[in-house]
Amino acid sequence: MQRFKNILMLYNQSVGDEAALDRATALAKRNGARLTVLEVIERLPSLAAAPFGSSVSEQRDLQGRYFDERRALLERLVDPLRRDGVQVDVAVAQDKVFLAIVRAVLRDGFDLVVMTADSLRGLRSITFGSNSMHVMRKCPCPVWVMKPKAERRFHRILAAVDPGPADAPLNPLDVKILEMASSLARMEGCRLDIVNAWDYVGADLDTSRSEIDDTIRERLHTVNTSAREAAIKRLLGKVDLEDLSYELHLPRGNPSLLIPQLVAEHAVDLIVMGTATRGGIAGFLIGTTAEDVLRQVDCSVLTIKPDGFVSPVALEG
Repeated sequence: MQRFKNILMLYNQSVGDEAALDRATALAKRNGARLTVLEVIERLPSLAAAPFGSSVSEQRDLQGRYFDERRALLERLVDPLRRDGVQVDVAVAQDKVFLAIVRAVLRDGFDLVVMTADSLRGLRSITFGSNSMHVMRKCPCPVWVMKPKAERRFHRILAAVDPGPADAPLNPLDVKILEMASSLARMEGCRLDIVNAWDYVGADLDTSRSEIDDTIRERLHTVNTSAREAAIKRLLGKVDLEDLSYELHLPRGNPSLLIPQLVAEHAVDLIVMGTATRGGIAGFLIGTTAEDVLRQVDCSVLTIKPDGFVSPVALEG
């Protein structure tokens, strides 16, 4: 079972983070993890708010008091959690939101970030330059972006994998995705869907013009289908799924279209997916397929990085 030990939750009271805080708290309790609730201040109150004639030190004191007030608010927010036995810290940082999150992960070794999607209309409304997308692209640990006002309990989790050819080495990222998704499905007591949308060269041959006869075309389909089934079977053999209720989906076609359709058809609450191209470029996210999927789904999303991913964010700006 995947266990998180050091969880960072971004708190932004203007968005409404109850669902994200509930989720982060539940994970901390189940895993015996430490939870840090972080508020990021991008802009400090204007120094013009200080009384006329105030010295620089007095103006800085005004800003310091503002930090203290925000920290005190967080302390009041987490006090009930502490009384319930959760190990909780609070932090206030001044920076761009995505930079503050990634730098906190690099500095303090968080193994999960939980945050709410920037838009109240859900993931489909977030832009490529949004904080949610920036963090998913650049944060070295898994990032869980919650749909605003998501249900407290998940009923269906989907793992999106791409194991590649049966004769190629297994992609470690696919194993991580399936381990994470199965662990969460077990924890939630919910159904798990595993999807691998795939295709092969020659599948779209125009049958009316092709010189390849039907027998060869059918053989091509059979061989490729068998190879795909063998590849996914090998992946499933690497993860313990014995006690889970799960369904395997192997639709043939464009994953950017098929995965969002599956998410909608089965009312998926959470999709677990990788966010880098196979082979990966250090510090580069998101892969084309992952980006296309994220722009179409309206559920919560947990994104996972490949081994060896290096964030392009420097610890100190």
